[in-house]
Amino acid sequence: MPKALLLAAALAAGANTPPLAPKPAGGLWLGGDLSYVNEMEDCGAVYRARGKPVDPFALLKAKGGNIVRVRIWNDATWTKYSGYGDVLKTIRRAHAAGTQALLDFHYSDDWADGDKQIAPKAWAGLDTAAQARALHDYTVDILTRLDRDGAMPEMVQVGNETNQELLGGRKGTPIDWVRNAMLFNAGISAVRAVGRTASRNPRIMLHIAQPENVLPWFDAARTAGVTDFDVVGISYYAKWSTSSLAQLKDTIATAHTRYGKDVVVVETGYPFTLDGADTATNLLGGDALVKGYPATPAGQRDFMVAITQLTVDAGGSGVVYWEPNWISTRCGTRWGKGSDWENAAWFDYGRHEALPVFDFLSRRYRVRKN
Repeated sequence: MPKALLLAAALAAGANTPPLAPKPAGGLWLGGDLSYVNEMEDCGAVYRARGKPVDPFALLKAKGGNIVRVRIWNDATWTKYSGYGDVLKTIRRAHAAGTQALLDFHYSDDWADGDKQIAPKAWAGLDTAAQARALHDYTVDILTRLDRDGAMPEMVQVGNETNQELLGGRKGTPIDWVRNAMLFNAGISAVRAVGRTASRNPRIMLHIAQPENVLPWFDAARTAGVTDFDVVGISYYAKWSTSSLAQLKDTIATAHTRYGKDVVVVETGYPFTLDGADTATNLLGGDALVKGYPATPAGQRDFMVAITQLTVDAGGSGVVYWEPNWISTRCGTRWGKGSDWENAAWFDYGRHEALPVFDFLSRRYRVRKN
């Protein structure tokens, strides 16, 4: 790692480091990724509960939620959303509603996920040392600006679904862990450095898609020297995973014990119907269903209650739903008119009335006794 990054890491580990941002009351993070809300409202969306228009951030809090996740792209010239201004607005809305905020750095100009990590155009031609400096400095800049603007998040993801090598890895390509560790530690040291003097010292999450990939990745990361983080984040979608719910539970329990970290299912989703409200192809169809949980409003709610309870039973610390507010509007995406996720949102078709799935946020879960 470059000397400047080593110095930042050393300072971050110093005795004067302030305490991490507190956990929610009860120690369980429950919420949703509301990155699409500002865009949906600009497209005419009106969310309702009991027939009355509601602010979706306030509704999530009123229903028992305590955390809002939001993504950020470096320079997404193809959209005006998920850049600094949009993220600032989202975090301010989350804090105004009384929830915590989880900032998800994709370190990309476009979607980074379990199959691909696309380096931002501005960094693509740099060598590893220069990329590490760029990633570090960018992270410091964004967090410093958010703190200055009164929107410091309580938690930060260093990368999104980073199954592949950061800044350029693709499925099927082996990870160069010397390079990967340098990049991750650059991001981690940046968060720690800002947290030492900011209004909040955020927890750091590292995030892997699908339970079957979690333990191999984190074992390799630990061996390579990536250890200074606080939360293991897991995506779980039955459609894209080889793991059952029981195997997800086992993974959470093992990760919590083996690494000594909090474990959060930071992405999941479930359809309340297999019908569509627009011409965009729904990402979650019949292949996304789990036995015992039909594609109905009650089935969606029961799935979320079940996955949250198994997370708690395994010693995990929370569940965050992906894009509960991505409903169908007059707008569209690169993939079609409307939404690809409206059948897995938390609002019905037509008037966009809140569905029973919200109930999982306020459920009293059986906490495992140690």
